[in-house]
Amino acid sequence: MDQIEVPPYFLCPITLEIMKDPVTVSTGITYDRESIEQWLFSRNNSTCPVTKQVISDSELAPNITVRRLIQSWCVLHASHGIERYPTPKAPISKPQLLKIFKDAKSSQMQMKCLQRLKSIAFENETNKRCMEKAGTAEFLASLIVKKIMEESSIEESEDLSESTRITDEALSILVHLQLSESGLKSLLRNNGDQFIESLTHIIQSGSYKSRAYAVMLLKSMFEVVEDPILLTVLKPEFFIELVQTLKDQISRKASKSSLKILTIVCPWGRNKIKAVEAGAVSSLIDLLLDTSDRRACEMMLTVLDFLCQCAEGRAELLKHRAGLAIVSKKILRVSQVASERGVRILHSISKFSATHAVLQEMLQIGAVTKLCLVLQVNCGTKTIQRAGDILKLHARSWKSSPCVPMC
Repeated sequence: MDQIEVPPYFLCPITLEIMKDPVTVSTGITYDRESIEQWLFSRNNSTCPVTKQVISDSELAPNITVRRLIQSWCVLHASHGIERYPTPKAPISKPQLLKIFKDAKSSQMQMKCLQRLKSIAFENETNKRCMEKAGTAEFLASLIVKKIMEESSIEESEDLSESTRITDEALSILVHLQLSESGLKSLLRNNGDQFIESLTHIIQSGSYKSRAYAVMLLKSMFEVVEDPILLTVLKPEFFIELVQTLKDQISRKASKSSLKILTIVCPWGRNKIKAVEAGAVSSLIDLLLDTSDRRACEMMLTVLDFLCQCAEGRAELLKHRAGLAIVSKKILRVSQVASERGVRILHSISKFSATHAVLQEMLQIGAVTKLCLVLQVNCGTKTIQRAGDILKLHARSWKSSPCVPMC
């Protein structure tokens, strides 16, 4: 093939390879479908790679003329070992999807319909976008809610098993659709509280894979939430299951998703109290003792910072034998973000919960020394200021420490 001159308009501008499925974007440039889908959807770009103009419509129009020219050229050069590219399968259409939704109303057809949707979603990115626009996410979410409600009234284990399989399959498809921000917002608007409760139920009693999927989907939804009220009405059970997911360490993605959810919801309403009562403080301290992952440490310290803004959270941290020690240890050893959060935690403790025993413990574990080091390195103006405030506030209690400047 290297010896044959390939017409330049047969080549994808991104990969410079012959296009198997040429499609044209709104700017008028033709690309290979797989390459432009990866550019737009997987890499989250919104501009044309060639013209740099914003692609106003993500619809990819098949360029039938170029495709036929490429196929004819392949046939003409078959003697050189060039195989003809088959005509690509057309993307799924909305009427086809609506037909599947209708068929799924029959309980006997539900699993078959879900398997069909899964097959369609895995074919290409265009199908995923078509499915999102046709309301597939809302259909799957409503099916999950319905099945979870039915499970409470099902007595026969065989029926319960089938219901669980349908729920798991629907959740798997929903996660792999990789919904856009608008799709996630639509899911929250149309399903909201009931869907969150259903996902909480899955986290409580589902398989490891389904629990991980449920947490990952919740994380994506909470990242785009528009109405903060939704975050203030979360039930205590939600936090209990979230903390249990952290304890079980189902997977790295599930753990980081759980941590991200806590960073999003803890600042709202009484969520700090609910998280503390669910055992979040002790669980986070235990995890901090064993993890060296930078991003995970940052999120754990961020959540602990939020929880230490209430008296219950500070009490739980001080109750844990390694609480103050691990927070102090992470300062200046992970990242600037981690140091900032660690100093904020110590600031909350020293300002509102500084008993004589606590101050002596901070001195013994090296927290005071660490605060003095913070003053000498570039940790950010606010972090240095907080460290200085702590040292000034308790200078008399720590006057025996050689690292504390008496001035």
